[in-house]
Amino acid sequence: MIDAMQDEKSPVGNGKELPVRYDGKLKVMGKAKYAAEFSKEMEEQFKGKGMVYAYLVLSHIASGEIVSMDTTAADRASGVVKILTPFNAPKLPMVAPQPPATRKLSLLQDRNVYYNGEPIGVVVAKSQVEAAHAASLIKVKYKASPPKLGFEKRLGEARMPKGGNAPKAQKHGNEAEAWAKATTVVEQTYSTPLQTHNPMEPHATIAAWDGEKLTVYDATQYISGDKLTLAKHFSLPLDNVHVIDPYVGGGFGSKGSTWSHVILCAVASKVVGAPVRLAMERTQMFGPVGGRPKTVQKIKLGTDANGKLVAMQHDVIMPASIMEDFLEAAATQTTMLYQCDQISTSHKMVDMNIGVQTFQRAPGESVGTTALESAMDELAIKLNMDPLQLRLLNYAEKDPGEQKEFSSKNLKQAYTDAAQRFGWTKRNGTPGAMREGNKRVGYGMATATYPANRSAAMAVVRLLPSGRIFIGCGTQDLGTGMYTMMAQTVVQELDVPWDMVDVKLGDSTLPKAPVSGGSQSTASVGPAVKDACSQLKLKLASMAVSDPSSKLYQAMPQDIDVKGGMLTSRTDPSKSEPLSLSITRNKGAVIEEMGSGEPSQEASKQLSTHSWGAVFVEVAVDEHTHMVEVRRVVATYDIGKLLNQKTGMSQLEGGIVWGIGTALTEETVLDNITGRIVNNNLAEYHVPVNLDAGTIDVSVIDRPDIKFNPQGARGIGEIGITGIAGAIANAIYNATGKRVRDFPITPDKIMAA
Repeated sequence: MIDAMQDEKSPVGNGKELPVRYDGKLKVMGKAKYAAEFSKEMEEQFKGKGMVYAYLVLSHIASGEIVSMDTTAADRASGVVKILTPFNAPKLPMVAPQPPATRKLSLLQDRNVYYNGEPIGVVVAKSQVEAAHAASLIKVKYKASPPKLGFEKRLGEARMPKGGNAPKAQKHGNEAEAWAKATTVVEQTYSTPLQTHNPMEPHATIAAWDGEKLTVYDATQYISGDKLTLAKHFSLPLDNVHVIDPYVGGGFGSKGSTWSHVILCAVASKVVGAPVRLAMERTQMFGPVGGRPKTVQKIKLGTDANGKLVAMQHDVIMPASIMEDFLEAAATQTTMLYQCDQISTSHKMVDMNIGVQTFQRAPGESVGTTALESAMDELAIKLNMDPLQLRLLNYAEKDPGEQKEFSSKNLKQAYTDAAQRFGWTKRNGTPGAMREGNKRVGYGMATATYPANRSAAMAVVRLLPSGRIFIGCGTQDLGTGMYTMMAQTVVQELDVPWDMVDVKLGDSTLPKAPVSGGSQSTASVGPAVKDACSQLKLKLASMAVSDPSSKLYQAMPQDIDVKGGMLTSRTDPSKSEPLSLSITRNKGAVIEEMGSGEPSQEASKQLSTHSWGAVFVEVAVDEHTHMVEVRRVVATYDIGKLLNQKTGMSQLEGGIVWGIGTALTEETVLDNITGRIVNNNLAEYHVPVNLDAGTIDVSVIDRPDIKFNPQGARGIGEIGITGIAGAIANAIYNATGKRVRDFPITPDKIMAA
């Protein structure tokens, strides 16, 4: 749906979209190369040195100290080049932690063990198979100590966060007075499990040294962060580190930080004097590269007699690795989603012998909305009110937590549009009233939301002698469509055919861009590309108006535009000349300009920036097996300007599918005795497949948010996962009358409810 009230005069480009994904053909043909696939290039670059292969050795206890590592048999195994352990690994400088999270790494610098599955050694061999075999021959003796496990039994030990990304506890209004006014109160506890990212491309790194210069191909969401972290760990100038990653096979947050294996791969390369490839196995992805923390969320909501919220309380407890705090800020959306004068939130942590947790798609809001939207549904039922009406009654016109105006908010329209397309008025509010044979049908809804983030970014644009346009930025493409977005922005700004645009990203020598996380890449990189194009147009115009032989001589540079490969006067279209004359004028040399974009500090102080969505779900629950079928999902999102239909809808639909997994299937199971993750594979870690998703009907309100950025576009990579799990839980209740508050909602839990 394209909103009729779109501001046609807003400066968001001319609306041209690429007919295909810029990188689509390469991916379909298998020609898009990922980090682990550059062995040949590295061998050629580094004087024919043959590639060798590294394999991580992981701990088998959760807490203690390594007494010895017998590598005798492994050293004699076929193809082994070198084995690194805490007893012989090179010492690295102690460096300050790097953003976006602090990340205490396991780099073989001591013999301590903090979790089961922690890297404690690296085997380097002539092949991957030989390295893995040799690793299995290493005999490790430990001095074990009692691990801190059993999260649910230790909630009483919860403490305040030590730092990291922890938000401050918030309290707004007079708590005692507010609760005294509440005539209807809902107070419940919801829990969500540990989850693991599992992108299609596992983490992988290739590293090689040329003297004191380091080249790394790494599966990363943040090449600039990789570069900085590697430089600091090896005491190198930044210019001595080159990080490359043209394509990322998914990341979802796990690849947003530099993990231990990246540094260890570079260490191994330095020791053996050859390029080293370290590709993690699927089982090794559970623990050493983070995951979404488990949460226990206590929510208390109170309303007056009319159903208006008078008090809200959201308290979250989650586990923390004893190595480092990482906080799943699950209560943040509660401070701004609904109008209420008294809001209190808190986050606490329980120390555990687990790997450091990390950002996972919509960190905080994904599980936070799961609990909050379930609680809102319970409140509506207790009030005998339609769940949608309750949300409209408590609609926040401005951010109640920060007391700021929203940069843009069209959530009411999203509610109306999605409800109409879904057929919400046909819902029977009596649980179990809608039946089809042995299936009980239920309708549920929820609100989706995610912050609109933006950081500083730069881009370079060049008019090449061939007449092609080059655009480059040190950002990443996780499959979200960054190649397409960059090319499309050039097409819109310079009015050139898309197949005349060359896009380069995923290279740390290009202008710096932020981490591809927090749904900020398009909102950050887009304005930089747009500005680069504007600067190039101005340069070409200035060159033309200064040339007596030009038809545009002595015109005003600001009066000249680029149209169809021509420099053209806006006031007199008869005055124009081909772009090729600019190259001739520049003696055949490349013409280059830089562009930048960064958020306005003044605007960020005055405005609250978020995206919004309304999600409606129909489920059918078999009354005999209690299996849940998600039949259809209808959602409308307010994400500012939709820059590309194909890539944008793909992101929203993908987030919804992930939300179905959050609701019904995904859980990383930790053994509370050994600390081992027992389902560390895709056979037992259940993610939704096509048959689990049903029909997905996604729409957007295409209204630019110009107060947020010049293109009016907010990021959409993560909002799709928010709200959907709560909507499914609410639909299951409507179908069965059973409220399950422990996610994922599996048949046994419905049966026991």
